[in-house]
Amino acid sequence: MHHLLDNIAWNTLSGPHAKYATGTDRARRYAPGFSPIVGFANAEHPDLDALTPYCEPGDHFYCMDWSGAAPAGWRIDLDSTMFRMVWAGGSMPDDDEAFDALALRPEHAAQAVALAALTRPGPFGPRTPELGDYFGCFEGDRLIAMAGERMCAGALREISGVCTHPDFQGRGLARRLAAKLIRRQLQRGETPFLHVMRDNESAHRLYARMGFRDHREAVVRVISQC
Repeated sequence: MHHLLDNIAWNTLSGPHAKYATGTDRARRYAPGFSPIVGFANAEHPDLDALTPYCEPGDHFYCMDWSGAAPAGWRIDLDSTMFRMVWAGGSMPDDDEAFDALALRPEHAAQAVALAALTRPGPFGPRTPELGDYFGCFEGDRLIAMAGERMCAGALREISGVCTHPDFQGRGLARRLAAKLIRRQLQRGETPFLHVMRDNESAHRLYARMGFRDHREAVVRVISQC
């Protein structure tokens, strides 16, 4: 199963999330409105020419597991690495009955996009919460923290979009939201995984304490057409 992680974007976009994606048998992207992520049948040698007909001017995409020079017509706007972490079989999180987290609905989309833009947990679009379960914490009517599910392949299910408004950090909201998702996934017989940027050391340590281990350190890039 873990081999699916080595090209998780493609295995998601050509598999369970094909209905949310567009492209060819060599390159696929989430449709506009979802997370701007692309996947390639050959992740190490991506066929960006095959992606071009499905792009609009000004599009920026997150591309994983590829290093090397950009081909003609494309540029690399960001070049970094992240840890791809997978559940290591620890104990299931307790049922946090006192935790007041609500399922996000379409009417929360604007707040979710604004919170993601502020905290930058990764690629996010107004329709991203349609990709899985998303939960949020509210202060009155204001969304102050959220976490949800994004990519999936086989029994693997990604925890994503984990973020807290800066004014409300330090309360453990992100950890409790992630734990809620982990518990639900394990109860469904799924294996949680997630991504965390290399320089986000505090989150990396937190997820390790929660029961995740590093699967690999993966290249992540933001690319766009010249």
